Amino acid sequence: MDLEIDTYAHDDWWVVSVHGDVDIATAPRLREVVIGLVSDGHLDVVIDLGAVDFLDSTGLGAIVGALKRVRTHGGDLRLVCTNSRIRKVFELTGLDRVFVMADSIETAVG
Repeated sequence: MDLEIDTYAHDDWWVVSVHGDVDIATAPRLREVVIGLVSDGHLDVVIDLGAVDFLDSTGLGAIVGALKRVRTHGGDLRLVCTNSRIRKVFELTGLDRVFVMADSIETAVG
């Protein structure tokens, strides 16, 4: 499946809404979107993974890299993850303890 990424402002946060598979072929696009937001001075970011069907290690790496980039610039990054299979990936890798993981955008930015 292809990857679609939309960005929009929500309160003082920027939401990166991801649809599709985040894998070796598509993870660089996600990384570039976050780099663009940080370059534009948008440092508080929520990545919405609610419509992600598949996430591999390259996708995880892109998300971890996004967290590092945002934090290096004094910002914060949170995840919305409603898919139990995707959440399980974060739990198995211990990354659920690294990221703030929410069930909705409103909860993530609240």
